[in-house]
Amino acid sequence: MILAGLLMVTDLNWPKMKEGRAWLSLLVTPLQWVVDIPTRVADSLSGVVVDRASLVRENEALKSEALVLERKVQQMAALAAENIRLRELLGAGERLEPETRLVELIGVNPDPFQHEVILNQGSEDGVFAGQPVLDAGGVMGQVISLAHYTNRTMLITDARSAIPVEVNRNGFRAIALGKGVLDELELEHVPDTADIREGDLLVTSGLGGRFPRGYPVARVKEVVRDPGRPFTLVKAEPAARLDRSRHLLLVDYHPEPIEVAQGDVDG
Repeated sequence: MILAGLLMVTDLNWPKMKEGRAWLSLLVTPLQWVVDIPTRVADSLSGVVVDRASLVRENEALKSEALVLERKVQQMAALAAENIRLRELLGAGERLEPETRLVELIGVNPDPFQHEVILNQGSEDGVFAGQPVLDAGGVMGQVISLAHYTNRTMLITDARSAIPVEVNRNGFRAIALGKGVLDELELEHVPDTADIREGDLLVTSGLGGRFPRGYPVARVKEVVRDPGRPFTLVKAEPAARLDRSRHLLLVDYHPEPIEVAQGDVDG
């Protein structure tokens, strides 16, 4: 217990302990891979024993989904062309999409009060602290610590998480806070007169410089307006499949610093 106390005090007051923690994580990495082997084997066996009928049904469903997606892609092409023309009229620059890389989830933090997962790429792969993490549904979270070949990602439902969002329907901006519950977010300081409804899609607003704009975050599931409270209670359900997604995307997002004119500073 004395040794544990000394280590905690040293970790808080000695900056080089971060390097030591990274090297310790490097030693633990092989163990994390070994622990993940049963899951990989189970996934492989489940793929082998699936019967033909299930495969046929899945194939038909995928074909139908592909047709729907093709129709949406055709519409998106027209919208993209229209967007380019409007930006040219407004004199705005082209909006560049950040690059992404595929990563795999190899571990979950067992602490119920910390919503964190471990991914299989680290500082040696070019991952950086604060990097956004997505799945097929939307924003999962952000990288908070690095080892050489792994990283630790905090999910958006963690009680320490806060993401600037906006309502996709009308652009109303707010802050989505994690509440420590895996299927719930809460919007902070929403005025009672705000135009926000159940079913509204919340996307990243791009404010704060952490997440690029326009990625789905959550969908509003409950709006409670109480005359006795100064703000409206808004609860939302995350768009990402936080408890099921295994293959994720890291977004190489480096926002450009905002230049402030000298006159603005003096004013």
